Amino acid sequence: MKALVEAFPQHLEAAIQIGREAKLNSSSKQFDNIVISGLGGSGIGGKIVSQWVADRCAVPIVCTSDYTLPGFVNEKTLVIISSYSGDTEETVAAMHEAFAKGAEVACITSGGKIGAIAQEKGLNCIFIPGGNPPRSMFGYSAIQQLYMLANYGFIGMEFEKSIENAIQNIRTNIQSIREESMTISKQLVDRIPVLYSEANYEGVTIRWRQQINENSKMLCSHHVFPEMNHNELVGWTGGDNRVGVVILRNEDDHKRSQMRMEICKKLMGEKCDTIIEAWGKGSDKIERSLYLVHLGDWISIDMAELRNEDAVAIPAIIFLKGELAKMQ
Repeated sequence: MKALVEAFPQHLEAAIQIGREAKLNSSSKQFDNIVISGLGGSGIGGKIVSQWVADRCAVPIVCTSDYTLPGFVNEKTLVIISSYSGDTEETVAAMHEAFAKGAEVACITSGGKIGAIAQEKGLNCIFIPGGNPPRSMFGYSAIQQLYMLANYGFIGMEFEKSIENAIQNIRTNIQSIREESMTISKQLVDRIPVLYSEANYEGVTIRWRQQINENSKMLCSHHVFPEMNHNELVGWTGGDNRVGVVILRNEDDHKRSQMRMEICKKLMGEKCDTIIEAWGKGSDKIERSLYLVHLGDWISIDMAELRNEDAVAIPAIIFLKGELAKMQ
């Protein structure tokens, strides 16, 4: 897993090449909405990308992580099916429901059932390299979401420059990323990480939580500003030093949200002695997001090593899948 995290910039470069070479058909349909269906490491790319393009995509994008699709899905919906293995049972079920509702279906996968169905039906499908843990292939799957949206005319190709800049940004700052990762990891390793960000970066914060869950084998929670000020903040009445707070911050966070963060740091600091800030670096949301994703991935690896955990192993998920298989 450490080698896969280290290769993140190369994954992004390869993803650009795959997206450029993908053979996709254009469509004359007028879509009213987009649904991106995927779970875990396959689904988080859709959540993050939907936030990247929210200010330019003319139709709403809804991300789902379930067996079913929203009731509004119909022949004027583009459903993007994202499953790294191609065999995620929830996503396969959602794919069949999309067909039943007459939606336009496009896929991002490495193969499996979804890849086979896509080829059989002649769907737009971008194939990415298989054989690795889905969470380690974020750089491949997330970028293909952008190429799929561009193919259908929802966004332009300007994102390519942002990805290229993000690659250079990570490479230029890799030493400071590694140092910051170890510093944060040592502060969090014996605590329960509680993550916060502004709502516009929630996808990145979810990515951190998922990586800490799977790689570090730790419970972790997340919430966003300003919503947490209307509920979770009161819960800090019962906060204590078992918790380690990380606030993911970015220069484009709403100025009022930044004010809220500063006030809440003081309130949380009365109950907890570990309040950490992690700032995104870059000139736009894509650059800053990918910088923070890479930092969070390294933190999950460093904490796994500090805890003597195998970052690759996911015995609980394997057990669950085995039990479900007995019930088919």
